[in-house]
Amino acid sequence: MSSAEGLQGIEPYGQIFTPELVTQSTTTFTLPNLAKKGARFVRLTWVDLTNIIRCRVIPIRAFEKLLLSKRPGVGIAKAGFGLVGVACAPGFDSTGEYLYVPDLLSIRPCGYTDGHISIMGHFMEKLLEGRSSYQTALCPRTKLSNVVNDARAAGVAFLIGIETEFILLKSTDPVVPVHTAPWSTTAALKNGAPETQCLEEIVESLEAAGIEVLMYHAEAAPGQYEIVTAPLPPLEAADAVVHTRETIYATAAKYGLRATLAPRLFAESCGSAAHAHISVHRTAEAPTRTLPAHPDTNHSTTLTPLERSFLQALLMHLPSIAAVTLPTRPSYGRVQDGVWSGGTYASWGTENREALVRLSGPPGAHHFEVRSHDGTANPYLALAAILGAGMKGIQESVELSVQECVVPAASLSEEERRRRGVNRRMPLSLEEARGKMRESAVVKEIFGEEFVSKYLSVNESIVKFMEKWMTADSEAKAEHNLISTF
Repeated sequence: MSSAEGLQGIEPYGQIFTPELVTQSTTTFTLPNLAKKGARFVRLTWVDLTNIIRCRVIPIRAFEKLLLSKRPGVGIAKAGFGLVGVACAPGFDSTGEYLYVPDLLSIRPCGYTDGHISIMGHFMEKLLEGRSSYQTALCPRTKLSNVVNDARAAGVAFLIGIETEFILLKSTDPVVPVHTAPWSTTAALKNGAPETQCLEEIVESLEAAGIEVLMYHAEAAPGQYEIVTAPLPPLEAADAVVHTRETIYATAAKYGLRATLAPRLFAESCGSAAHAHISVHRTAEAPTRTLPAHPDTNHSTTLTPLERSFLQALLMHLPSIAAVTLPTRPSYGRVQDGVWSGGTYASWGTENREALVRLSGPPGAHHFEVRSHDGTANPYLALAAILGAGMKGIQESVELSVQECVVPAASLSEEERRRRGVNRRMPLSLEEARGKMRESAVVKEIFGEEFVSKYLSVNESIVKFMEKWMTADSEAKAEHNLISTF
């Protein structure tokens, strides 16, 4: 996926995605049409601050009647946003309800559950009570919508495609993967094997739901696979991630398997990520931006002004948003130097998988692969953080000062990293990540102070909840138990 800017005189390779082409190819489902085809239940679905996928199942006739009300929606306890186990995180209690309002543009059939359709929505306050808006400070989907709307007002559009990496297990106790075959090998896709049938059914279900699958293949860890879906606008992309995860979980269970997005199950192998491929596009309404020519002679000179500003700000703020994109302790076992996870330095490089931001695509038709993002992250919040950080650079017309790394940043001397402007390092633990998020003015600007405070409260409570499972000799098992929900 890439911007169409700067394509003259260049013969791009691969499929080039633009907002116009993606909009033309987007499948739109309607409730009446799906009802005619046998839909019987609506899964009103959301993802909370713990990144657990939740839903209310409503018979379709009752849902149709609900839509006739002046403000259709379902009451959801406010405590749910801070519910960890059976207790509320600090800052939450048992009082109050949100109105969860369905967004009919998000409707998709659930290929993994016969007769069900999925609809996302927005959490809103039930009453204004002196407020100027029904919007709530804690709705993840609204946070991403706000970032996208602000970008659109500035003449900027994004496309995002996600690589969903996961591991299929025959058993969780002990942990037994479905295979130990190498990366991309056909041995991991044996004809008639349960995992092969499972993968084919996942892809067919996603395509039936209007989510285009570009490819799937075996990854490098035991039992690991990757499903690559086509780019979509940010909100639709996050919706598609949730639907993809649900499809993977449900279909794996049908075949007696357990699918997990755990960041790193096997210390001797690579981990599972949710790499976000992001392209930055100037809309017809965008103001003209002219930035000074960059002195570097590498690919940065072929990046558009929007791309350069976006990239610079993203690199500046990646460490501060890590508590959102890498929200669990196991996340930091995946993102290390030398294991093809992007490393720990805020660097970028052309097709450099040891850079946190990999520049991919032909000159003039680039996109950025953000590698500091895994499946334990709430997709709405992670994308809001990434895009919000990059938009700061566009709004302030900052120039790209971090030079390209053609080798892993960790292999450079400290002096060379300083010379190239690679002067920020990712937090090496969740506790450090929370500290950086708490101190960041940019994160508070993206999400609001109330959100930051309550998100961190929930995040800290998750760790404490996990520690209750721990015994002196079973820390690894406790981590597996926690991330078995992802």
